[in-house]
Amino acid sequence: MTGPLPFDDRFDEPEQLREQLRLLLRHRVAMALGVVLGLLGGLAVAWYGTGTYSSASDVLVRAGADPFGSVNVPADNQISMSTEQQIAASAAVAVRAAHTLGQPDSRAATLQSRLRVTNPGKSQVLRFEFTARDPGRAARGANAFAEAYLADRKSRDESAVQRAVGGMKQQIAALTRQVKKDSEKDSEDDSGTSAAKSEISSLRKRVSEISSRDTDGGDIVRRATAPTRPSGPGPRTLIVLGLACGAVLGVLLAWLCSALDRRARSAREVQAALRAPVLGVLPRGRRTGDAPLTVGRTAGARSQAYRSQAYRSLAYRLAHAWLSGGTGCLLVVAPRRHDAAGTVAANLAAAFAECGRQAVLVDADPDAPALADRLPLVPEAERAGQETPLPEGGVLVDAGSAGRFALCSSDRTGAPLQADVSRATEQVASGTGSPVTVVATRPLLEHPNALALAEHVGGVLVVTGRDTRREDLRQVSDLIGCSGGLLLGAVVDTGPVRRGRYAAVLRRLRRRSRTESVLPAAQRAGQHDTLTVSRR
Repeated sequence: MTGPLPFDDRFDEPEQLREQLRLLLRHRVAMALGVVLGLLGGLAVAWYGTGTYSSASDVLVRAGADPFGSVNVPADNQISMSTEQQIAASAAVAVRAAHTLGQPDSRAATLQSRLRVTNPGKSQVLRFEFTARDPGRAARGANAFAEAYLADRKSRDESAVQRAVGGMKQQIAALTRQVKKDSEKDSEDDSGTSAAKSEISSLRKRVSEISSRDTDGGDIVRRATAPTRPSGPGPRTLIVLGLACGAVLGVLLAWLCSALDRRARSAREVQAALRAPVLGVLPRGRRTGDAPLTVGRTAGARSQAYRSQAYRSLAYRLAHAWLSGGTGCLLVVAPRRHDAAGTVAANLAAAFAECGRQAVLVDADPDAPALADRLPLVPEAERAGQETPLPEGGVLVDAGSAGRFALCSSDRTGAPLQADVSRATEQVASGTGSPVTVVATRPLLEHPNALALAEHVGGVLVVTGRDTRREDLRQVSDLIGCSGGLLLGAVVDTGPVRRGRYAAVLRRLRRRSRTESVLPAAQRAGQHDTLTVSRR
């Protein structure tokens, strides 16, 4: 036989994308922080960059040949533009530019930091771009650096010419002395004298040629002018770019917070950590301090009705899948201290009673507030005609339209708790009924002695919240599996409805407006009574 054919669920990928978006939207503070940082950065760049002006001056670098070089070398190979570019941006040129601008040598480094020298198009043109806060200063700075570069290059060329001419003059002087010595000796060999005189003549001609060379390093082909607009993008563009970068930074921060978050924030994460299915997700529908029982209540908000339907769906699912054989015992436990464990147990007992089963709720958590003080109990006067049997020391809870169920408390844990649960189930059981016992016990990781009961119940239901950590769920799964208990699954409680700060501020403003509207009327009434008494 062949196995089942693989099914390509193409709708699973959009669901994963929506889940990732939900995880990112949970960290709205991080996203807002990223947007604010991006906006502040854009405003800062706009503030400091709006008043910055740039002006450029172009210099055509002339190929000054080496005095001793060959005349057959092309002009474009007689000069290295990369070397000239480095020289133009050097400190020596910056000092000359500072002198041209009438500033001290100490400002040369600041001026050099505002200069940018480029060689556009690999040509023999150097572009001096100077940036300043004022348009006129930008133009004067660019022209000053261009003139300083030409003056520096001219001085270098003149130094090279002087060195070359000085060397040749020394050779001419030496040859002249030799000729004088030969003439004083009246030597008959005139070939050496004539050769020396010929060399002296060629050297003098060379000196004349070198001295007549043009030592200007180049020409300014375009002088800088004062710009009319600031350099760089405008303030609006910078603000929009800051918002865009801030949005990207916010998403990155939210993703980082979501990746580093140790809590199980979704049903998918709970299922993956607990290695058990999520049987239900309870929507937000109660506030801190409200009655825990919502099943069977006809009056209430729409959110409470949705929460009641979630409890009923969870009870029906457990009744058909786990309690199909008849009598059963369900252990409701949270990994750590969580008020929703007792609430889930009470509402499940009410939902089982609504299904027509005899339900028993055992409160085995002495550390939490007693459920008997928080649930609506049936008065003793009305218990005389009731048909629901009660365990020893138990009370009867009125679940409204859902019916009634028994509640008993136990302050003991471990094996005695198992005996109490068995005794309560036997006392409630009748000939025709099939009782269901729901036990709300202490947190499993804080009081692991509840594992002694997990082995003897029909199943364990784990209640998780928004602050439940993934490692806690893994530890709960391992403990229940090692104890021999049956882990049915988990129910995710999204928590109570939180009243926002804005709603509280609006309520305060409404109260203040009502008080201010009442006080003037009372003051007018008091003034009217005073005037009446004075007239009398």
